[in-house]
Amino acid sequence: MRLTTKGRFAVTAMIDLALRQNAGPVTLAAISQRQHISLSYLEQLFGKLRRNGLVESTRGPGGGYTLGKEATEVSIAEIILSVDEPMDATHCGGKENCNGEAGRCMTHDLWSKLNARMSEFLGSVTLQDMVEEQLAKGMQVEAKPMLKKAIAPMQIKPIRVNAPNSVFALGAAFAK
Repeated sequence: MRLTTKGRFAVTAMIDLALRQNAGPVTLAAISQRQHISLSYLEQLFGKLRRNGLVESTRGPGGGYTLGKEATEVSIAEIILSVDEPMDATHCGGKENCNGEAGRCMTHDLWSKLNARMSEFLGSVTLQDMVEEQLAKGMQVEAKPMLKKAIAPMQIKPIRVNAPNSVFALGAAFAK
């Protein structure tokens, strides 16, 4: 099976999102920081996940990503396939031309059966299963970080000046 970092990171990011989305949209910057995945890489992955309906995006302040489906309805296989990650252990990509013009290799059926088992297994594991596994291991999900409060306006104190405030007061001050 050729499962590269693309598929692994997509699954990891989706678990992170599913764990935290109850507090509102989750930013890719937060996922990037927690999971040590490049922000630009996450942007590419989430673009594909969004196009496949697995996540939804919210723009603007307080925006981010939420799941596009319930976590119980999303399989790990669906996540991997959404980011264009083929689940294929055969040398020929399932085309049965492993030996070029000579046809299939001797182990083609073995790898094809492995593909079927991998797809079956990853299709049976849901995102919710992974979330529950993390929580069972004692993972603590922090509350949504507090938004930075606006700086309180400065209180302007009146300046007391011991100077006359009118021409008449000025004349009275000189008359003394």
